[in-house]
Amino acid sequence: TARVVRDGVELELPVDEVRVGDLVSVRPGEKVPVDGIVRSGRSAVDESMVTGESIPVAKTEGSAVTGATINGTGAFAFEATRVGRDTVLAQIVRMVEEAQGSRAPAQRLADRIAGVFVPVVIAVAIFAFVLWFDFGPQPAVVFATVSFVTVLIIACPCALGLATPTAIMVGTGRGAERGVLIKGGDALEAASRLDVVILDKTGTVTAGRPDVVDFLAARGPSAAGAASEAERAEILAAAAAVERHSEHPLGAAIVRAATERSLEIPEVADFQAHRGRGATALLGAHRVAVGSAAFLIELGVDIGPFTDAVDTLAARARTPVLVAFDGRPLGLLGLADPIKPSAVGAVRKLLRMGLEVILVTGDMRKVAIAVAGEVGIDQVESGMLPAGKVQVIKRLQAAGKRVAMVGDGINDAPALAAADVGIAIGTGTDVAVEAAEIILLTGDLRAAVTAIELARATMRTIRQNLFWAFAYNVLGIPIAAGALYPLAGLLLSPVFASAAMAFSSVAVVTNSLRLRRFEPTFST
Repeated sequence: TARVVRDGVELELPVDEVRVGDLVSVRPGEKVPVDGIVRSGRSAVDESMVTGESIPVAKTEGSAVTGATINGTGAFAFEATRVGRDTVLAQIVRMVEEAQGSRAPAQRLADRIAGVFVPVVIAVAIFAFVLWFDFGPQPAVVFATVSFVTVLIIACPCALGLATPTAIMVGTGRGAERGVLIKGGDALEAASRLDVVILDKTGTVTAGRPDVVDFLAARGPSAAGAASEAERAEILAAAAAVERHSEHPLGAAIVRAATERSLEIPEVADFQAHRGRGATALLGAHRVAVGSAAFLIELGVDIGPFTDAVDTLAARARTPVLVAFDGRPLGLLGLADPIKPSAVGAVRKLLRMGLEVILVTGDMRKVAIAVAGEVGIDQVESGMLPAGKVQVIKRLQAAGKRVAMVGDGINDAPALAAADVGIAIGTGTDVAVEAAEIILLTGDLRAAVTAIELARATMRTIRQNLFWAFAYNVLGIPIAAGALYPLAGLLLSPVFASAAMAFSSVAVVTNSLRLRRFEPTFST
């Protein structure tokens, strides 16, 4: 639904009744119903659904907003500019549908072999019958019939038919036990032959929400260093006391960090917010200021100890937040979307497996490069909207590479569908899960390594099954046709042929069951 203002009256209407030009109001915490331009009010909007940027984006008069993004703590009214099938969300859905519909199903090796093998076997059986009927000992018709039937029995392609489905059944079952859901054999086959793995940033490599990751304290008039535990507690408690009254998402991250550390957050008075720059408040008889370097300089605070640190944090894609106490700098907090602890190990393993790893994100380039450097990725594609991610995948596919996409958001769904293998983080959106062929039940990127390892192990087992099933038939058919009779006087009985045929099927199933002992590199 959407709150539409018509003739001065606010009406709650179904979203499909919103028209271009309508004035729509959005309250704190609500989703933006359609695309438009802000006409009044201000807030910070979580646009990670479209851009992948985890830090909410400030919106003021004249700013563009996108349908399905989530409003923060402010309120605003906007003019609808795109509705229905014209919205960004609808375009994403169409891209997903087109990508899913254009993918051809993987062909089964067993089907190709059986397509040639069965006619050849029938021809061999007929040839053996004619040969024994014309040149065999008496009664010729008996010898000819026995050879004909024995060839058909021993060449029955049961083992060929079991080679693929038994391995896929065991492999997908083992994957489910390890938190990896695989939608079918096509996904296993494609995942075993990958050349490139594309990783989304927000929610996949990073946690997907801002957090306090750096603490620095003054170490003199022009130097700063890492804060001790006591200094961290002092800086964080003072900052949280002020930011508890702020609606800014970075302030919420500071308060959350203090709460997670079980710090006592004192009460403040005379809170004053300075939008986009910082806030001040009285903590007892002391004035505390929290905000950007420019804001504190404006208040007359000498930030000399932190001048270099602010630039260093910014270069590392951190958002620097300074804390001042009675006009003197107390500390510096660096906020960022933290790297998932498992991401570094997962990327290293993917590279050791001979895969090319690329970070593709809608975030700014300096942020993307900083994150890629921390996890060990050399190739970065930044500023990518959903269509851009699809273009990157198609470019790689046009170069003959088989591509997997790992993501979790609505903005990743078209890329997940366009890739040879879409791997969705199960903690992400339903749209991403629906578009992918492999779902990781945890948010742990190492599960993607497990999925690829399992796919390779399963396809290796399938190839072994096909080899032994085919080799068995190649060796058994001449014997069944009577090749040993002129040399040793032996003619294979249909009874022994049926036993041998059954044994080949048992061997294939037993080989597939070995996948139950599959152990991944990482236990997630």
